[in-house]
Amino acid sequence: MQYVAPIGVGIVYVLLMSLIREPHRRRFNAVMVAGAGAAYLSGGGLGGWELAFTALVTWVAYRGLDSWTFVGVAWLLHTAWDAVHHLHGNPIIPFADTSSLGCAICDPVIALWCFTGGRTPRELLRRWRGAGERGEDPAWAADAAR
Repeated sequence: MQYVAPIGVGIVYVLLMSLIREPHRRRFNAVMVAGAGAAYLSGGGLGGWELAFTALVTWVAYRGLDSWTFVGVAWLLHTAWDAVHHLHGNPIIPFADTSSLGCAICDPVIALWCFTGGRTPRELLRRWRGAGERGEDPAWAADAAR
C-alpha cells in the first residue's frame, strides 16, 4: 500500500487540477510545484543545498508559467529531491518516515500528466481515440499535435 497509495494521490491531484480551466491550470500548477520545491526548507536536513534546490525549482517553475514542459521538469526535480531526502535527509512530513518516498512516487505521475500538456481526462481520451481511428500511434499523435 505504501507504493500504491502515492500513485492514487497523483491521480486524484490530476483529476482535481483538471477542473481548473486553461491557462489558469498551467499557471496554478507552476505555483504549486514552486511551493513543493520549498517544502523541505523548514528542516530538510541538507543545509544550504535546500536553498540552492529551492532557487532552482523556483526558476524552473517560473518558466512553467508559460510551459507545461517546465512544470513537468520541476515535478521531476522535486522527485529527485524527495529520493535524496528519503535516503539521506529528513522526511517531508516529520512524523511519517516514508513520506518523502511517497512523494517521490506521486510526483512522476503528476509530471507525466504535465508532459501530456496538462490535458483533462476527456481531452486525453479524445486525442487517444482520434489517433487510433486515423491509424496512428496515439503516443506519437499527441506529440505531433503540439
